[in-house]
Amino acid sequence: MENHTTNILCHKNNWVTTITINRPRYHNSITADMWENLTRTLLKLDEDPDTRCIIIAGAGDKAFSAGADIHEFQTQRINSTTGKIYNHKVDTLLSTIRNLQTPIIAMINGIAAGGGCEISVACDLRIASTDCKIGIPVARLGITIGHTEMKSLVELVGRSTALYILLSAKLLDSSEALRVGLVNQVVAKENLQSVTQELAQQISNLAPLSHSVNKMTLNQIYEIPDLKNLNDEQRALPLNQFDTDDYHEGFNAFLEKRSPQFKGK
Repeated sequence: MENHTTNILCHKNNWVTTITINRPRYHNSITADMWENLTRTLLKLDEDPDTRCIIIAGAGDKAFSAGADIHEFQTQRINSTTGKIYNHKVDTLLSTIRNLQTPIIAMINGIAAGGGCEISVACDLRIASTDCKIGIPVARLGITIGHTEMKSLVELVGRSTALYILLSAKLLDSSEALRVGLVNQVVAKENLQSVTQELAQQISNLAPLSHSVNKMTLNQIYEIPDLKNLNDEQRALPLNQFDTDDYHEGFNAFLEKRSPQFKGK
């Protein structure tokens, strides 16, 4: 019997927490319970002052994640009623990833299909190995993606490329994924972990409040594209940084030619 308590693993090192989807036998496919467990894990980490960057990875050397566990479709997604409940779990996770204040990186090794691709798209950054295969082949199953997934995909790659990914049902190789903007960087398989960890550490060494406010501001311009409709609180969001300890630390460190010691305050 599968041990569901070990399907999601966390490891923290120097401000960076790595979440590993741990079902390599099933290409790290995600069960209904795991969508919820991932959401809870991420929300907890977002409140952890000792976590300044999050990496999502897949166990083993073959897959980041093959997406939703197809073996559950006959019970969890048998019709629109059960599908609505299941999709709410997926949407909640993807919205959580998108709205995290903590920067989050998808480390894509091997296959990232369906929900696996959608998770990576929701992340802030995507680093992929040269052997990655990524896409959302829902047309092969006769299903569609939801509004949350569609919005993130279109924002990342544009309308035409989003439709190309969905209509072709192809899994793009690493070079094509990089060309269309589906991933930020492609590295050799043996260097994937070290490159991703190095980037995460670089992010963690910088001002965490700057990262979180930049992410919130970015989300606001997508939610309210007409910036004239921003309320007073939203307009003040970037300016509030001038009142933080981190701003004064960063400013003084620059003048004193030393490395800043940010505290997230």
